[in-house]
Amino acid sequence: MSEDTVFVGGKRLRCGYTTGTCAAAASKAAALMLLGGKRVEQVDITVPSGKTLQIDIHEISVSEDSVRCAAKKDGGDDIDATHGALVFSTVKKRNDGKIILDGGHGVGRVTRKGLDQPVGNAAINHVPRHMILEAVNDVAESFGWTRGLDVIIDVPEGETIAKRTFNPNLGILGGISILGTSGIVMPMSESALIATITKEMDMLAAEGHKYILLVPGNYGKDYSEGMDNIGAASAVKCSNFLGEALDHAVELGLKGVLLVGNIGKLVKVAGGIMNTHSRNADCRLEILTAYTIGAGGSAEVAKEVLNAATTEAALDILKEAGLMDKVMSVLADKIEYHMTHRTGGKLEVGAVMFSSNYGKLCQSKSAEHLMKELDE
Repeated sequence: MSEDTVFVGGKRLRCGYTTGTCAAAASKAAALMLLGGKRVEQVDITVPSGKTLQIDIHEISVSEDSVRCAAKKDGGDDIDATHGALVFSTVKKRNDGKIILDGGHGVGRVTRKGLDQPVGNAAINHVPRHMILEAVNDVAESFGWTRGLDVIIDVPEGETIAKRTFNPNLGILGGISILGTSGIVMPMSESALIATITKEMDMLAAEGHKYILLVPGNYGKDYSEGMDNIGAASAVKCSNFLGEALDHAVELGLKGVLLVGNIGKLVKVAGGIMNTHSRNADCRLEILTAYTIGAGGSAEVAKEVLNAATTEAALDILKEAGLMDKVMSVLADKIEYHMTHRTGGKLEVGAVMFSSNYGKLCQSKSAEHLMKELDE
């Protein structure tokens, strides 16, 4: 794949291939060795994008009625939790004419509705399923084999890797998912992350939730878990992509969204910033300074806020000046205003903002009602 690159963010980045491509390649190789009787150390796989890839095969194990081998996940320059993992396929002979695909150790199981596969299925998405079954069926036909095959995909490191993914939040337990729509990993991790966020929202909507809780990350999740008045609401981590999450909430027809987060992220939303990554916008102190002036702060206090090292340090300045509560109240209103503007007023939105040092700082006007809805 080294010759396949894309130009992203001013850099030329190398593409890779998905866990689904790995599973299909390993399955094809195992079927070839099982039915052809010859060792295979590389296979060609044509992926849904139309490209034909040459995939190396590893750790071959042959028995009388089965073959097990692996392909190594290559994320290219879009390194993720599965990069370098070995995806194994074991292909066994059957006698009933069927080709049956399932997941083994390290491949997760779906436990909640709203995902690509039904509850109880191995988390092998529909495109990889098609790739695997097509590859194995083509091999069987080429050798005139009509008695059927079992195909088991396993990832020995899958359970450990899954802890570093969104799978536990999505209700996929016991391992990773076998994924991929094009078969190619494009080094654009933002799109993959947004797809994961929206899929988690899809799952909650499928379970009947009309109100959801959004948090930017672990800080917000941990804080929300300590809030008594939102019950056991499941928090969706929206990372830096609040705008995309709000857009999807509208698309799903949800009734309300409560955002809970640390001031370091949410102060940007008070300035209308819907992608809070620092490379897009990092004007936290500028926004705090503007609202300090609006709250009646002196030029000297505003200058101190602007020159503060962190938002927590800025809070210390506002606290000492007797302005913190007033500034935070305005910030809460502005956060709700910009969330409402993004959603076109099509759902109820609100926010709760906290600080690592001061705890809860403020909540917007709609937050109380949203917390009650989440508590039901």
